Amino acid sequence: MRKVSSFAVPHLQEYTKTSFSLISKDLISHFSSLPTTSTNPINGNQQISPQLSNTHLKSCSKTQFLHLSNFKIQQSQSFNTLVEQNPSQLSSRQRKIKERSQLEEAFESAKTIQEMLQVFQEMEVSFDERELGLPCLRIGLKLDQEGEDPEKALSFANRALNVLDRDDKLSLPLAMTLQLLGSTCYSLKRFNDSLGYLNRANRVLDKLVKDGSCSVEDVRPILHAVQLELCNTKTAMGRREEALANLRKSLELKEMTLERDSIELGKANRDVAEAYVAILHFKEALPFCLKALDIHKAQLGQNSVEVAHDRRLLGVIYTGLEEHEKALEQNQLSQKVLKNWGLDTDLLRAEIDAANMQIALGRYDEAINTLKVIVQQTGRESEDRAMVFISMAKALCNQEKFTDAEKCLEIASGILGKKEKTSPVEVSEAYMEISMLYETMDKFEAAILLLKRTLAMLEKLPQEQHSVGSVSARVGWLLLLTGGVQHAIPFLEDAAERLKESFGSKHYAVGYVYNNLGAAYLELDRPQSAAQVFAYAKDIMDVSLGPHHTDTIEACQNLSKAYAAMGSYQLAINFQEKAIEAWEGHGPSAVDELKEAHRLLEQLKKKASGVSDGNMMKALPLASSSEQVVVSAIERQRNATKMLNQ
Repeated sequence: MRKVSSFAVPHLQEYTKTSFSLISKDLISHFSSLPTTSTNPINGNQQISPQLSNTHLKSCSKTQFLHLSNFKIQQSQSFNTLVEQNPSQLSSRQRKIKERSQLEEAFESAKTIQEMLQVFQEMEVSFDERELGLPCLRIGLKLDQEGEDPEKALSFANRALNVLDRDDKLSLPLAMTLQLLGSTCYSLKRFNDSLGYLNRANRVLDKLVKDGSCSVEDVRPILHAVQLELCNTKTAMGRREEALANLRKSLELKEMTLERDSIELGKANRDVAEAYVAILHFKEALPFCLKALDIHKAQLGQNSVEVAHDRRLLGVIYTGLEEHEKALEQNQLSQKVLKNWGLDTDLLRAEIDAANMQIALGRYDEAINTLKVIVQQTGRESEDRAMVFISMAKALCNQEKFTDAEKCLEIASGILGKKEKTSPVEVSEAYMEISMLYETMDKFEAAILLLKRTLAMLEKLPQEQHSVGSVSARVGWLLLLTGGVQHAIPFLEDAAERLKESFGSKHYAVGYVYNNLGAAYLELDRPQSAAQVFAYAKDIMDVSLGPHHTDTIEACQNLSKAYAAMGSYQLAINFQEKAIEAWEGHGPSAVDELKEAHRLLEQLKKKASGVSDGNMMKALPLASSSEQVVVSAIERQRNATKMLNQ
């Protein structure tokens, strides 16, 4: 697929045709602010959104366009006059004008990057550096589009910036140059630099519209590219919540341009749904996926590949919402289409998804039979074969056939170990799933060793910091579970910071990490530190899960325990009473929990009877949105971290 910035190559052509030299240097700044009047397809290549849409570009102002047209006519007439003259009659000034015009035409007609660079070398002799800003931008965009030499693209982008970023004059080419710099820095994994350039491009475009220099219609395609590049960069930095906001903005820009039932708009809605799934917001993902499905069914028919992809994603969403029957139904519909189109790889993975859905529904024998058929279709050393054996082990674990399950995991690990260097992300995800199955079999040491191996792989990948946070949380939790409390704390603290950066300070996974961190502090007789992080955990879960969720109630009771350990019994009683009130809202399903909560309350009241009010401590403040983060209840922890790794 083409780079996001590839749309700008044709968009820039009208500038370069009329304004990158034009005899007089004084005209450079004027024409560099003029927009294109052509219509061009916009295509993008980035992690979340596969393509951008066709967009009609309009001029900034009719007056400027007429001025440009008149100037082009005058230039054409002047040049024709020169051509009609005998070359020997031309003055040196006229010959120079003719040579420059011929170079301009040669540059415009160049089709490949090699041709463009060859002409550009000749232009460097005849043109001043200030006249080469737009050609440098165009070459940089072409190089970035091809994606083979980001360093060279960056050098041309910097030359363009030195020309166009002068005297505080804002223009569309300046914004395009900043977007190009952002794109090339992203390719070079210089994410902080990329973010800086893209944010500035965003500000320039905003000012151009506000001061009336350009219309919204003219700015929109470049703004669209900037938003997608921001999404790419923030995703690579692990800032997925922020990246999603930029992706939503790009969708809004498409909706302003495209027809309501455009196929491209369908794909854009699916991209947003996928982004929500990546941060486990399945409820928010659902309407975007359904909209994509409706558009693609209407435009392409029930049996199109796009509809099949929509249905497969819908199956993942329904699985996340624990609506497994609906998930399996969508998966089966997707499989039929993929089979008709002969898309064997996609079909194979959809079949593995179906087996996992059968496991979620408790249909273990059916899942095992499905997987036995699938494994015959895989290569002996393929990643798909490893995934089949992992799913097989999952079904066997649920049947408590641990010896057979372990054999399956050994086969899968053997295949994956050979692919760590070539497919580190996919192998890491598989290792995380294997480690959870080892946990199920109470083989905690094996799980911890595999997770540490996974961490070593992921820490080398800047775009996987959210996964590093998730794995660190798992390692910390397992160490806490197996008595390695002191060793657990660094992993939990690191997980808190990384997950906060990736998912936001109010994400429920952050609350779970804080809950586990509090348990570790309490175990080490640090009740004040424990109370602090338990307070953070409760505040996060109140927002993300609701005050009556079982894990929120657990955090509340943990906070009560921490205050009791500090000798602040009245505060401990207050939080325990809140926990009891929340358990009462669960009715008959929480009878045992309610009974235990009352028992703890009575204990606290007995201990509090001999303590004076003067010794009571003030409650610690609840977490603010700027404070750190993450983990807790054992079963819920397993589910949460499993979802984080999907």
